[in-house]
Amino acid sequence: MQTIGPEIAIVGGGVVGLCCTIALLDRGYSVSVFERGTDYNAASWGNAGHIAVEQVEPLASPAAICSVPKRLFGAGGALALPPSMAAYWLPFAARMVAASTPAKFAAGTAALTPLLAGAMPAWRDLVGMLGTPDLLRETGHIVVWDTPVSARAGRDRWARTAIGTARIADAGPDLLHRLGFLADPVGGAIRFIGSGQIADLRTLAMALEAAVAARGGRIVREAARLTQDAGRIAVVGHAFDRVLVTAGVRSRALLEPLGYRVPMIAERGYHIRARADGWPADLPPVVFEDRSMIVTRYAGCVQAASFVEFGDPDGAPDPRKWDRLEHHVRSLGLPIEGPFDRWMGARPTLPDYLPAIGRSTRHANLAYAFGHHHLGLTLAPVTAMLVAAMLAGDTPAVPLAPFDLDRFARKGPRA
Repeated sequence: MQTIGPEIAIVGGGVVGLCCTIALLDRGYSVSVFERGTDYNAASWGNAGHIAVEQVEPLASPAAICSVPKRLFGAGGALALPPSMAAYWLPFAARMVAASTPAKFAAGTAALTPLLAGAMPAWRDLVGMLGTPDLLRETGHIVVWDTPVSARAGRDRWARTAIGTARIADAGPDLLHRLGFLADPVGGAIRFIGSGQIADLRTLAMALEAAVAARGGRIVREAARLTQDAGRIAVVGHAFDRVLVTAGVRSRALLEPLGYRVPMIAERGYHIRARADGWPADLPPVVFEDRSMIVTRYAGCVQAASFVEFGDPDGAPDPRKWDRLEHHVRSLGLPIEGPFDRWMGARPTLPDYLPAIGRSTRHANLAYAFGHHHLGLTLAPVTAMLVAAMLAGDTPAVPLAPFDLDRFARKGPRA
């Protein structure tokens, strides 16, 4: 398919950027995607594969702030605040605390609820259009606790939590039997209905890139540099009718030199992967909540993922995180055997745990869609639908005002 419409540059070829590219190509735009990475090693392709429609409550909340001490890595939890990266996470932590008041939490929940309600329908439409319906598994996910005490507390907590379009059911005997490979009987388990999984992230990446090429889009394998002139943005010296920034954690470095305030941090996650020989092929993702770990079966491997480590996206990884994941795998008796592949990637997280989706009021041709934190995979297709409507001058199906980047205020121009 050849396109002859207005020219758009999309800066960032992760899952959000590629979904936006396809949506805009289908509206007749001519689109060039600037993405220098070729190894599928970004957070878009290393995450848990979970379509998390149940996560309508922002992680910036009074409860999250109060729970920090028991969630710290040194106390056995998944939250890491490395002293060597304090210059990154201290300012972010202060902004997150300010964004975690009851009123702001309620407003954030109200903003995310319709966005997440559209996530699964948008995924169905996308995989249908790609001709890869098997990539989307609408089999929900399982939450497991180690002890009856933690299971009672966990069930009570989920009962008080807004979960959008998802539903919760107690684990029946059949499900508990399928978890019989665990070293110890589970303390309790529930099953979420309405959530889902991507069957294989590498296959998804290749299918999205193939769809871009089939529609006449271009993927430019070079780093993008944004410049401004007369109220418009150019990319690597070329003028475009529109420029859409979807560069994940790199969006901050692209936009702050242009005068925008982007108080985003790299929220680093870790995973280990091994061959899938012993893991049931049809078992949905399993969350071991007491260990803050999610285990996902992909096409040829099983992945265990965890950790919220605030810091420098380019800082050296902490091997202790991988060691702890391997310890959890062994102590739980999971049928996963090494050698393990180790990965670390950075989620793009803003302090109120809402994404940034909108158009600039300062540069006439600039738009953005980034900062989706744990929900990048979940929200990519619905974000693309909203961005395409916005750029076409239509009214998006979900109000975008709560996601406007100007909520963080604009920085003054630099000399």
